[in-house]
Parts: sequence; C-alpha cells; structure tokens
Amino acid sequence: MEVKSDLNTFAKILTEKGYDGYFHTEGAYAGKLKESISKYLENCRNGSEGTPKPELLLTSYLQWSGEDDPYVVCNMYVSHKNGKFSLEKMEISRKDNYGQLLKKSELANLSVMTVPKAREAIAMVNDAPKQKTVCPNRRFRR
Repeated sequence: MEVKSDLNTFAKILTEKGYDGYFHTEGAYAGKLKESISKYLENCRNGSEGTPKPELLLTSYLQWSGEDDPYVVCNMYVSHKNGKFSLEKMEISRKDNYGQLLKKSELANLSVMTVPKAREAIAMVNDAPKQKTVCPNRRFRR
C-alpha cells in the first residue's frame, strides 16, 4: 500500500506515531527524522554525497536503556521521487548489549499511514512479561 507524502507530512505522521527520536539516513546525518533526511538530500545536491539513492535506509533506536542493556532498533526503507516519500518496509530488532540479535520482526507492504505506533513496534520484539503463578491453597513455612 503506497502512500506518497512530502517530507513535512511524512515526518509529521511518523513523529505523531512515536518515531520521535534521532535517526541516521544512509548511516550518517544524525538528527530528528526530517532533519536527517534533509541533510542527506542537501549533501546530494551539493555533490558531496553523489546521486540520491531511490530507496533510503533510516535507522533509529526505539528503546535504549544504556550500553549494558538490550535495545530495540528500527530500520525503515523509504523510497523517494520528486520530493515525495513513501515507507516500503520496516525491520524492528531487539539486540543484546553485544549487538547479537534476540528477536526480529519485518513488516512489508507498509505505508506511513499503516505503520504501527512505536510502542507497538517495540512490543513486537519484546518478550511478554512473565506472570507469577500463585497457588492459593498452598501454605508456605519459613
């Protein structure tokens, strides 16, 4: 399902869905979503980055608690043509503190309108909280 939007609309919709952290476009150009894409495209226009790629890789951490904890990272594959952007595919990965993959979820046939909210994307790769079972008829001695 392809929905093409200008950069302002594209960034606004994703930001409202909780993708409001910092991104890297094509492995560089750190900044908020709109800022990161704009920096990349500007460097393409001034010749330092070459011809813009038809599909951009945007990377962002959706969950980060520190270097010693697992984290969730999101890769978005975004096509663009004539100033219009569309979200093609998304990969959400939970990795341990060494970068080893713990769980991964891939979403295809997306649009900026159908992409899950950031917290829903995180839930796709987080383990469900373990519930404690209680035996009401059992008495424990100390």
